[in-house]
Amino acid sequence: MAADTVSVRYIVDDVEAAVAWYTAHLGFTLAFKQSPAFADVRRGSLRLLLSGPTSSAGRPMADGEQPRPGGWNRIHLIVEDIASEVSRLKAAGVRLRNDIVSGPGGSQVLLVDPSGNLVELFQPARRD
Repeated sequence: MAADTVSVRYIVDDVEAAVAWYTAHLGFTLAFKQSPAFADVRRGSLRLLLSGPTSSAGRPMADGEQPRPGGWNRIHLIVEDIASEVSRLKAAGVRLRNDIVSGPGGSQVLLVDPSGNLVELFQPARRD
């Protein structure tokens, strides 16, 4: 694995559904899959580890708490034209958490994967 690869783990409810979603909608490619427990999908230098309930990452903690998807942490993907991406994704039936929000740094929108994990699309503000 390249030294500049960044790995992020998402807990998912269904590995097959997660692989299909990330590859179909966000341009990830499948590197490895051991369904129903685990899959490794990649986009550039990002390695996204999709861990299902039967994976080691999905096992209960010593105090009994069960790992689960969701929350506010998310991967952040840069896009060139956020409006076009949102139109494309809406047409494909991808669930959005919010409308595009713009600020001094750029514009962002949150997508929701099949398990409830968030993915942020971000278009940086133009610097003239």
